[in-house]
Amino acid sequence: GDVTITNDGATILKEIDVEHPAAKMMVEITKSADNEVGDGTTSVVVLAGSLLEKAEELINKKVHPTVIVDGYRKSAEKAIELLKEVAEKIDPTNKEYLRKIASTSMSSKLTANNSPELSQLVVNAIISILEKSNLNENIEKFKVDIDNIKVEKKAGGSIRDTKLIEGIVLDKEIVHGGMPKRIENAKIVLLNCPLEIEKTEFDAKININNPEQIQQFINEENMMLKAMVDKISLTEANVVLCQKGIDEMAQHYLAKSGILAVRRVKESDMYKLAKATGGSLITNLNDLTTQDLGHANSIEERHIETGKWLFVEDCQNPKSVTILVRGGSQRVVDEVERSIHDALMSVKDVIEYPYIVTGAGAPEAFISHKLREWSNKLDGREQLSAEKFIEALESIPLTLAENAGMDPIDSQVQLRAKVSTSSKPKYGIDVLNAKIADVSVKEIFEPLAVKEQVINAATESSSMILRIDNVIASSKSKTPSGPSHDGGNMEGDMDAMA
Repeated sequence: GDVTITNDGATILKEIDVEHPAAKMMVEITKSADNEVGDGTTSVVVLAGSLLEKAEELINKKVHPTVIVDGYRKSAEKAIELLKEVAEKIDPTNKEYLRKIASTSMSSKLTANNSPELSQLVVNAIISILEKSNLNENIEKFKVDIDNIKVEKKAGGSIRDTKLIEGIVLDKEIVHGGMPKRIENAKIVLLNCPLEIEKTEFDAKININNPEQIQQFINEENMMLKAMVDKISLTEANVVLCQKGIDEMAQHYLAKSGILAVRRVKESDMYKLAKATGGSLITNLNDLTTQDLGHANSIEERHIETGKWLFVEDCQNPKSVTILVRGGSQRVVDEVERSIHDALMSVKDVIEYPYIVTGAGAPEAFISHKLREWSNKLDGREQLSAEKFIEALESIPLTLAENAGMDPIDSQVQLRAKVSTSSKPKYGIDVLNAKIADVSVKEIFEPLAVKEQVINAATESSSMILRIDNVIASSKSKTPSGPSHDGGNMEGDMDAMA
């Protein structure tokens, strides 16, 4: 009964209930595209569907599926080779290009109006967690771990209130009312062990002869807890972030020492906090030293909508940051989060593989033109399947034209005429003005990695489906012996199928 509002291809296909095996394979390729490059999820389904549609026309003309698959494979290899030739190499730390990439990724989403601010925010987040991995003195490579960017979302406010925090936001509140709510120049202990007396695993019996012994027993426990807190105080730490529990008595002693404490922080958040603050995760309090402390300029508990959240902010050179997503309703916030994920992945793709091509259907139209010249040199039936591959590739700019309210036939003719005169992929569909235009002027750029993934994944999945002769459904419920639903014997039926 839940509602999802989105135009993210992978999300739509994840939400729908798919029964047909071929359709399930389509869902799988969008998931893999989403995980691998983060964008192009709709393109990969459009292209794969179009390849299958065109293949059907050839199969009806008695062209064997194996021939079609070989033609598709050769065409895909040639298409990627042509793409690499026309792709533009960029400096992976050039913020301006990265912003254009992020903006293009968001332009088809609900966040299109806010893409200037959000794309800038995405680029700043990625640049702050960038890591160099030099292969040798001449080659400088960069690595981005998207897991180091925490995306927290909360309904309330507007999309414009989305902001980048140079640190970590925790969906937790301070454990004790007597603790300070804000600390400047925070020295942080990151604990992976509980601040409580762990009960023994085996049964223990204590014989008590008088009431003083009970009090002595309780006092001993309290002294142990106080000793734990004292160890923390000795390092001059003023913040404790604990992955496990904190005993009430320990909370009291921490509050008396003016230490802010939070308990039951998620393990993944603890790793992010270590990267953001420069602290070490402590699994045994006896090993705690001042070198293990993390640092942040400010830690504060704030009210966000109905809950209280802890903001660990202004860390020096944080290697893990948070994007706090806001929006008018839960649906809006969910969609903004999906858009930001796609943009983060697109920027990551370009940094790790610094080649870009124009968007808006321009590379597909250009490559289709070049492939036509190449396919004329093929002989036999492979030429037919290469031509169908080219037609399928053109379905991407044509779908864009159709969605912009343009006439698909006129658009196709005009696009082919324009592309034949240019040496670079720059003519595509200007959807805002509903015409064929030079899209490189409009600053529409996409990562080459996404285009390669779309062509490879669509070709492989359509080839796989084409090689299938029949779909056989196996029976899940293996009844002993006896008649099956159609009156025959179940075991006999399975033998006949085999």
